[in-house]
Amino acid sequence: MTTTPHRVIVVGAGPTGLLLAGDLAAAGIAVTVLERRPPQVSNLSRAFVVHARTLEQLDARDLADELVATGSTLTSLRLFGRLSLDLSTLPTRFPYLLITPQYEVERLLHARALSLGADFVYEAEATALDQDGEGVDVRLKDGTVHRAAYVVGADGHRSGVRQALGLPFPGVSVVKSLFLADVQLAEKPADALTVAADGEVFAMIASFGDGWYRVMGWNRAHEVADDVPLELAEVREVTRRALGSDYGMHEARWLSRFHSDERQCPSYRQGRVLLAGDAAHIHSPAGGQGMNTGLQDAANLGWKLAAVLDERAPATLLDSYQAERHPVGKAVLRSSGAIVRLARTHNPLLRALRTAATAAADHSARARTRALGRITGLGYAYPAPRGAHRLAGHRAPDVPLADGRRLYEALRAGEFTLLHAGGADATEGRRVVHAFPRTPTAQSVLVRPDGYVAWASDSPTALELEAALAQWTGPRRA
Repeated sequence: MTTTPHRVIVVGAGPTGLLLAGDLAAAGIAVTVLERRPPQVSNLSRAFVVHARTLEQLDARDLADELVATGSTLTSLRLFGRLSLDLSTLPTRFPYLLITPQYEVERLLHARALSLGADFVYEAEATALDQDGEGVDVRLKDGTVHRAAYVVGADGHRSGVRQALGLPFPGVSVVKSLFLADVQLAEKPADALTVAADGEVFAMIASFGDGWYRVMGWNRAHEVADDVPLELAEVREVTRRALGSDYGMHEARWLSRFHSDERQCPSYRQGRVLLAGDAAHIHSPAGGQGMNTGLQDAANLGWKLAAVLDERAPATLLDSYQAERHPVGKAVLRSSGAIVRLARTHNPLLRALRTAATAAADHSARARTRALGRITGLGYAYPAPRGAHRLAGHRAPDVPLADGRRLYEALRAGEFTLLHAGGADATEGRRVVHAFPRTPTAQSVLVRPDGYVAWASDSPTALELEAALAQWTGPRRA
């Protein structure tokens, strides 16, 4: 039985799939989300960290302030006990790290997608795919077939979409035995996020904000399979050894083990099927970058799919998703892997090298800036064509506008935004927001819907501006 065709099917209603579905629906693209879980939000989430670049993306969707209100913020991040990174100096409206559970992110993104018209089908497990030149058939476990012009697999590290495509997922297990526990504490930790490691044990405590705490830990001397029962006594012991106290830990509502892999699919696209989030890459939990990387995959892909389906761009635009996001996924895999390996190392030489490298970074502003840029996502840029302006491919800062708004408020329209001091005739007949910077300048900057610079010129002619707009936003429409 084949259902009514859809324009886009998103498989998976985690944060990545929800942001993508909302963006497509906002662009007027009919989108259906297939989710194998029942229609309820689980609070058993692993992710707890939302970084500055992700908050900027959420700000462009008018969600950031509401999300910030659900959690706690940290303005400094300590690595390996010595290196302290000051987030308060970040060049962003969000100069901190937000500690809030993943289900709060999912709640806001789900409400947004629903309000914009995205359709959800629950208890729908994809088992097979069949694509042709016009679209993709998605067969579900119950025998139902859904057809769409494009399909995006955002269905996690065990992605049925990726497996149906026969794509490899090479990598290794970086930590073989971690535990998670949701507990109550008699004593409140001083910080919203408390973490320490000494090469033998590791523990982290993060607050849900409602009296419950998430504890994650590891013990080199007790690496066991995921299905070995976990007792609260073990959680207490590892926490005491790593943090010096178990904070009066009691009443666990959830105890679980898992292992942490580093894997990345070589190709994020096969024809009309694309992968995003954990379906495309998974990383160690160090740095809290997994969910953030997936959300930024979705921000990159959504406007491109909408432009292709709206015939404002050729299908080859989708190739840039692989070109831009695969290197970022690889970089996150390397940086998060390096953090966890250095934290766990038992080798005296490597520990000495870690101490030396940490001390050097602690005295180098450039090294700290680079580390912060990688961890928070603010430092990543996309490849630009040879001869492009120095700003092309870089994150656009949230500049104030002459009408009292900020750039990221203008981006809430979901369109390209032209920062240009000239008249509005350049954008007439195009789906482009024309904004005037508060500080007058001869420079013109065309910002993509995902907040990255598409094109810029220090003093463009009318013909140069017209050519740039035509290239990026398509021909004028009557």
